[in-house]
This record gives sequence, C-alpha cells and structure tokens, in this order.
Amino acid sequence: MSAGTGAIRHRGLRFEEPLIFEQGAEGKTGVDLPDVPKIKDRLGGLARKTPIGLPGLSEPQIVRHFTRLSQKNYAIDTGLYPLGSCTMKHNPRLNEKLARLPGFGDIHPLQPESTVQGALALMERLSDWLKALTGMPAIALSPAAGAHGEWTGLMTIRSAHEAAGDARKRVLVPDSAHGTNPASAAMCGYEVAAVPLNARGRVDLGALKAALDDDVAAFMLTNPNTCGLFEDEILDQAEAVHEAGAYFYCDGANFNAIVGRVRPGDLGIDCMHLNLHKTFSTPHGGGGPGSGPIALCEALVPFAPVPYVAEGPDGLRLVESDASGTAFGRVKGFHGQMGMFVRALAYILSHGIDGLRQASSDAVLNANYVSAGLADLMSLPYEGPCMHEVLFDDAFLKDTGVTTLDLAKAMIDEGYHPATIYFPLVVHGALLLEPTETESKESLDHLIATLRRIVERALAGKPDEFHAAPVDAPRRRFDETAAARRPVLRWRPPAAEDRAAE
Repeated sequence: MSAGTGAIRHRGLRFEEPLIFEQGAEGKTGVDLPDVPKIKDRLGGLARKTPIGLPGLSEPQIVRHFTRLSQKNYAIDTGLYPLGSCTMKHNPRLNEKLARLPGFGDIHPLQPESTVQGALALMERLSDWLKALTGMPAIALSPAAGAHGEWTGLMTIRSAHEAAGDARKRVLVPDSAHGTNPASAAMCGYEVAAVPLNARGRVDLGALKAALDDDVAAFMLTNPNTCGLFEDEILDQAEAVHEAGAYFYCDGANFNAIVGRVRPGDLGIDCMHLNLHKTFSTPHGGGGPGSGPIALCEALVPFAPVPYVAEGPDGLRLVESDASGTAFGRVKGFHGQMGMFVRALAYILSHGIDGLRQASSDAVLNANYVSAGLADLMSLPYEGPCMHEVLFDDAFLKDTGVTTLDLAKAMIDEGYHPATIYFPLVVHGALLLEPTETESKESLDHLIATLRRIVERALAGKPDEFHAAPVDAPRRRFDETAAARRPVLRWRPPAAEDRAAE
C-alpha cells in the first residue's frame, strides 16, 4: 500500500490477486448453456430458494486468475525446498510418463482380474523390491499414506497380541519421533508414553529399558530420527523391546537416508511403513493420491490386511479375505494407489540397487555439506555428522531480537520456501533443513550463501527488518496466532460501509 493514499501497488507484473468471488459480477459467464428444461419438482421443501452464489466471470478472467495463482506457488519445479523431515525431492518426468500409459492410467478397480494381470504383476514386483530393500518378508501395499501406514502397522501388531491372548495397552514413542506416531497409536486405542533423548540426540537406552514391561505392545522409533541422527544403539533397543515381548515399529519416513545401505529387518525391526513420496519419488499426497505401504516381519504376516496379490489357478489374483480369521480386514476401499505404484517402480528400476544406494549417500552428503557451510554462523545442538537433514537451534540468535520464525520469513524475501521450524520440539527454536539428493552443488552453494547473508543481517542488530518480513512476497506477515484461533473459512461480500471506506 502506498503511504497515505490507500492505493494498491504492484511489483512488476505481480498483481495483487483478488478472490474469484470478488471479481465475479452478475450476468457474466464464460460458457453458454442451454436453458434448463422444466421438470417435476421432487425435492419438495428441500428445493433451493436462493442463488447458489457462484461467481460470474468471462473465460479470459478465469484463465488469467488461475494462471496468476499458479505463478504465486512455490514448487520443487521452481526452486529448492529446504523443508526438513519432508524429503521434497524432484519427481523424475519418466515416472509421470509411465504412470500415464493407457494400460495403467485408464485402469479401473472393478475390472475383471483377467484384464489387469499386468497391473497385479507390477504390484508384485514392487513388493519384491521393497522386501529386498527392507530385508522383511512381506509387504502390504494398500495403506493410503504414511500415517495411514502407521495405523495399519499398529493394527497388525494389535491383532497379533490379541490372537496370542495378550492384549497390551501401551505404546512407547521417543521424543524424537514424528508427530503422527503418538497420534496413530492413540487412534488404535493405545495409551502413549514418551521416551526421552540422551545428550547426543538419540533415544536414552536406559529410559527405554525402564519403561518396558509386559503391558507395552510396541516401541515406535523414527530412524534416522527427526534430529537428523542415526540411532546407533538400535540393536540394543531391539533386543530390549523383544525381551519385553513387544514389537519394534520403525517410522520409515526417513528411509531416504539409508536405503541401499542398511536393511531395517537386519536391525530387528518388526513393522515399518514406507512413504513412497519421500524415498521413491512419487508426488506428495497433498490430500490426494498418497501411498504408505508397510513391511512386516514373519511373525506379523498372518495379521496383514487384505487384499493382497497371490498366485491363482488362472494367474495373479487379489485375495480378498483372510483365511485364518486373525487379520483385521481392509484398510482401504480398493487396493492402494496404482499411479504411485507405477511411479515408485519406475524410479527403482531406473536406478537399480547401486543407484538407490548412491541416492541415499548423496542425500547424506548434501545435508552435511550444508551443515559445514553454516556451522560457523549458526549453532548445532548435537555434535558429529548428520544424516539426510541438518538441525540447528536458536542459540546463535540470543540477544538479537530475531527469532527462528523471523529467519524463516526472511527466507521468503530471498526467493526460498521457509525451512521447517520449531520441529523437533526437543530442540529450542529448531530450524531443520533437508536439501535432498536431487540438489546440485551450485544449488546448495546458493542456499548456503543466502542463509549466511540472512544470518549476518540478524547478527548485525537490526531486528525490525526481520519483524516485517516478508515484504516482497504477494502476501505479507500474517498474525498466525489469530489465523489459527479465528480462521475465516468462508468469504462474505463486504458490507456497504466497508465498500464506502475503500
């Protein structure tokens, strides 16, 4: 806004885009539709008595509106996404091309099995690869996302305990776990107990052993954990968990750091979900087609959800019921997300085992390169190398008047999506960066130089400019507390007095 005039100012061709409802006008339309024929009213008192309220716009207005909105998006196609613990990697276009092949893109879940043998074979082959990479004997493909996979895995564990006549009540979750872990356990009806970290940012083994008893159903570990560190006492953790008669669950969201280098099954893991979008380059769900398969140990195989792919007398088929009567049934209407399976297998086959190992190695290398480039200016809460993401705390901002949030907002003005902030909760003022393996050295050098420039300004003692950031973005600094507590979820036309004031 220009001072004193109230007029809207634009930067270059970046329009201050109004809502589509604000642009609409009665009588405008982008299409010509025939008059609706007279029909007998079957709705009675339920018939709408007021206009539906859709905006009226011409075709150019609609096209320009949504095109301008798309240009305001930050995406992996426009720049590096430094979100820690999210693995926002590039999705190869080869994957997209294969997912759109008519035999896969046009498939329907209600087709006869004889017409989808290729799709079932693809699912079986993807399962074989995931079993080989995890070192575990069974894969259930149907969960719709990572958190859904967690819930499915815990339901499998619960079914196993109940079948053994040992219905346990508690699940142990470390402070370094992803937030969905305790939520999934609670949704399965378990009580959740936290396990603290030690001074090195890893699970306190003594505290874990003290918390284990015959009422613990499972221990849920994220490895590498959300501090970006590998749990180097995982073999001792597995031994303690199994001695207590519990199952060892692994959150596989960070599998991207170790795939091809270590098999979780060899570490004593009993159940693990895999985020195909984080490790095998399928798109993030975004409320849409996610996929979170689970890997199971031998003891949990009889309790896996249905359906699953198996050999039949006339070829491959989907087994729709559990013959033993011990599993808990379906977790999805059909059997997972076919497009994600195609993309994941395309990624795996194009890399091979050596390429997958190289990808995870590069993810770890890139994170440590960023750490080394910033360690002299920013503070690291834990010593030693990290895995695929690097974690900073806010000790370096002490007495500057600048917060981690301010730093993240300043990144927007520099053309970057903000990093993950205030997570994990165990680190004060946390700032978590994950560059992923798909970023080049030039891309990382630019990120490091940008962050150094931001931090040097913060340390120079000019907090006011940070409190206003972002100033060059299409949207300015929001009152995030008010937005969370009093969200405006429905647009209303401005009142007459508001229009007059404008």
